[in-house]
Amino acid sequence: MITLTDIELRRGTKVLLQDAELVVHPGQHIGIIGANGSGKSSLFKLLMGKISADAGELFIPQDWRVAHMAQELANSESSVVDFVLDGDPQIRQIERAIEKALADEDHDRLALEYEKLDNANGFDAHYRAEQLLHGLGFDQSELDRRVNSFSGGWRIRLNLAQALMSPSDLMLLDEPTNHLDLDATLWLEQWLKNYTGTLLIISHDRDFIDNVVDRIVHVEHCKTNAYKGNYSTFERVRAERLALQQASFEKQQKRRKEVEEFITRFKAKASKAKQAQSRVKELARMEDIAPAHIDSPFYFSFAQGKKAHSALANISQGNLGYDKKTILSNVNFDLHPGTRIGLLGPNGAGKSTLISSLTGDLNLLKGERVYGENVKIGYFAQHQLEVLDLQASAFLHLQRISPKSTDQELRNFLGGFDFHGDKALEPIKSFSGGEKARVALALIVWQKPNLLLLDEPTNHLDLEMRHALTLALQSYEGALVVISHDRHLLRNTVDEFYLVADGAVKEFEGDLKDYQLWLKNFNRVPTGNDPKEETKADPVIEEVTVVESLSSAEKKLLRQQSAEARKNLAPLTKKSSQLEKVIEKLQGQLKEIEIHLSDTDIYLDENKKTLKQQLELQAEIKKSISDNEEQWFDLQQQVEQFNLG
Repeated sequence: MITLTDIELRRGTKVLLQDAELVVHPGQHIGIIGANGSGKSSLFKLLMGKISADAGELFIPQDWRVAHMAQELANSESSVVDFVLDGDPQIRQIERAIEKALADEDHDRLALEYEKLDNANGFDAHYRAEQLLHGLGFDQSELDRRVNSFSGGWRIRLNLAQALMSPSDLMLLDEPTNHLDLDATLWLEQWLKNYTGTLLIISHDRDFIDNVVDRIVHVEHCKTNAYKGNYSTFERVRAERLALQQASFEKQQKRRKEVEEFITRFKAKASKAKQAQSRVKELARMEDIAPAHIDSPFYFSFAQGKKAHSALANISQGNLGYDKKTILSNVNFDLHPGTRIGLLGPNGAGKSTLISSLTGDLNLLKGERVYGENVKIGYFAQHQLEVLDLQASAFLHLQRISPKSTDQELRNFLGGFDFHGDKALEPIKSFSGGEKARVALALIVWQKPNLLLLDEPTNHLDLEMRHALTLALQSYEGALVVISHDRHLLRNTVDEFYLVADGAVKEFEGDLKDYQLWLKNFNRVPTGNDPKEETKADPVIEEVTVVESLSSAEKKLLRQQSAEARKNLAPLTKKSSQLEKVIEKLQGQLKEIEIHLSDTDIYLDENKKTLKQQLELQAEIKKSISDNEEQWFDLQQQVEQFNLG
């Protein structure tokens, strides 16, 4: 058991923790959350023995083995596999002893060392290292490459693999998903679920935390406040507490109204029934927990960009790739105003290639790319952080874009990204990765794009900034294409998914749970926790096996039940489809009326009668849309009950 008693931690003159208390029991999986700079990483350094407390007492059992994920870039000329194997120093020590015994021809010593290797599970160490690397996205052909030949993000993955390889009673992971794609994040999530030791993890990926931890420690106001349950439970409990504070009431009601309006708008988009249902439920949950984020330092939104009445960007019969090497073939991709797409697909399949081709950074190898007349692209990717002027401030970056804007306008805008006072005027060279990412996002938001292309926008962002970005994207009216390992962001901001795999881009019929199942069948990669673990059985094959084991009578009964279910489901599905068409038609009529109402001439005195008619018709259509939406949503709930049954 780990105990912290009256702990005080300082960084220079800044107090990070004061009279902090914490008890960690063996086997607990704990998520450490809190604002950037609140002391989370310093707490890890304290637990690792790298720093000492300024006051108070820390107790960790002396026999506990502690593993941690290094934050500095891996720097080694060793092969990838050897680097990961170095995570288990005991096995490495035994291997050196075996080499010496062989060289000395000391057979007694050799037998003793082989016995030690067996006790340390060393005979399958190479296999376990390979499984870790495969799970984190490394290809078999890359395992003999030198560590230093990889880019920074991949070397951070190697640090993670080495930590997972290390035998441990306590594991400390600081932002392990920052440089992972969705596939590797899902794999790591499963691995950590199976980890039997004590886990402390700092992460800003709320879905990841939700699925891995059973307790939350919130570092706030120099204290460590513990909550039972995962992040969603913490959020709910905190929301209930903050909602009771009268000073927060007005701001809370404003946020509720914004979320309610977004839910209403989204429910009209009934073409994706499964997506819509999932999304509406998620948004309703967000409404309940809105008070938990009342004290967030971030407040910004995307101002409406230039109106576009046709496709913003189009790729026709395109072959996409680098250096004449085709990665994606025969790509047809249209982006219209209001399109909101999440890109899914295995690592290296071409998701970033597609976005780079849409921005124009990559020339098409074949085919045609056309931009709409008023298109204005906002593009975020990790390499854009590298092209920021490190000597310039956030204020100066904005001023260069809009030299005619007043100082107060720029300062007010930057305040929404938590750059206040002198912070807005500091050169960004000393900024953290998260602060630089906020600067890059601020530059995009300021320029009012009507087409947003986001490649892993949440890397380095803390939970509150991710929440603010999610809310901003919800009310964004332009077209959106996003790649992200943050499932919460995807679920709450996109209407449809496209799958980038096997050299093609196609619409994905399903949600993120369906994709996770697709990914299992695509990869067939074991978790690596158990060296003897077999590849998990395909759920589809398991179902077929069960059916084949039934008797003829049971099979007949099963077919009859399935037929009856389909019969009962058919009228619901038909009615749902009819309602979708009605809603779509009404939306078209509403759009025409709103175009008429946007004409200033209609407000002249001589057009008062026409204006009144149009406003009355607008109100009628809105009510009709609302009524039909309610019917459609009720039907979807009935359909879901059939599916669950």
